[in-house]
Amino acid sequence: MAAGAPRVFVSHLSGVPVFDPNGDQVGRVRDLVAMLRVGGRPPRILGLVVEVVSRRRIFLPMTRVTGVESGQVITTGVVNMRRFEQRPTERLVLGEFLDRRVTLVETDEEVTVLDVAIQQLPARRDWEIDKYFVRKGRGGALRRKGETLTVEWSAVSGFSLEEHGQGAESLVATFERLRPADVANALHHLSPKRRVEVAAALDDDRLADVLEELPEDDQVEILGKLKEERAADVLEAMDPDDAADLLSELPEEDKERLLTLMRPDDAADVRRLMAYEERTAGGLMTTEPIVLRPDATVADALARVRQQDLSPALAAQVYVCRSPDETPTGKYLGTVHFQRLLRDPPFTLVSSIVDSDLVPLPPDTPLPTVTSYLAAYNLVSAPVVDESGSLLGAVTVDDVLDHLLPEDWRETDFHGEGGIRHGR
Repeated sequence: MAAGAPRVFVSHLSGVPVFDPNGDQVGRVRDLVAMLRVGGRPPRILGLVVEVVSRRRIFLPMTRVTGVESGQVITTGVVNMRRFEQRPTERLVLGEFLDRRVTLVETDEEVTVLDVAIQQLPARRDWEIDKYFVRKGRGGALRRKGETLTVEWSAVSGFSLEEHGQGAESLVATFERLRPADVANALHHLSPKRRVEVAAALDDDRLADVLEELPEDDQVEILGKLKEERAADVLEAMDPDDAADLLSELPEEDKERLLTLMRPDDAADVRRLMAYEERTAGGLMTTEPIVLRPDATVADALARVRQQDLSPALAAQVYVCRSPDETPTGKYLGTVHFQRLLRDPPFTLVSSIVDSDLVPLPPDTPLPTVTSYLAAYNLVSAPVVDESGSLLGAVTVDDVLDHLLPEDWRETDFHGEGGIRHGR
């Protein structure tokens, strides 16, 4: 960037695409790496943490950044595909600077950092922190009281100190547009202290979605740091099968205590799932598929499919059962696929178009058989029915993949450790 170019606020860089000189996207910016310096010099920006297509986080030195403009970052095209590992002397700007409480040097007044501005040095590719955007008083970006102002980097002190109880509102705000899997990936790469702080700042539904995407060790760590009542609320917001998997990792006394704190209906669903072997249809299934009575219409079915909180796999088909229409249901009659719903008039009864040809899965069906069943019939979900003919739930392809992939797949890259490498 040329001398005299406007400064860049780091919150505007979160999620920005990174392109090589040919216009091909390399990945997206997830954080910036800074180094605190002595002698009254401003912190230096060493580079960017870029998440590439495989969800691997790599380090992109600022010396290889040729442009930061128009909502994009341009590189020289030379990329090190080795996974980024934070060094003891490095600080993550988004992960560690935002929401930090520091002190104005002139007045000794406490302020909260809402954003950080960086600027390139004249005639060089080196970047430094230029200014801080702060709010007076205590509170993060979501607190509206208190004067806000932009100050020089030298006007505040406190970045070299380890802070306890750091807020997380500004960092959480940068996650708003990210998918739960991407937020989970971001949390996984934070320090344990910061991970718990950010998790505590997420609302129950968002935290539930994120927990479902985290490795088991991270799930257990975060859940263990929450107050028991909050932990129970989050478990209620999770899909029952994911909640059951998480609770199964806890000591027996902790598991029972949390189940007791959950709503009885939610706890009953989770207990029922925990009664099945893990790698069977019963252990894999969700207890919340779309269930309709025979007298429901296509319009009713499409209204249910449109629900925003449904996963694509669950929204792909509806299950027709006699009353009651919550699992375990009355007699299972069959399935109506989403494509069939689009072909028939809205007033058509689902009972007249139900597909009853496929034999449903018993709950003790082993994982290899479930996998073959989905593959053979090109399905993304399948009904699980007990001996009495009642629908117990549905197995979805994403839950099957969770158990087919290596146990640590959430902590590794989609395409392994291969790729171009060069030193930092």
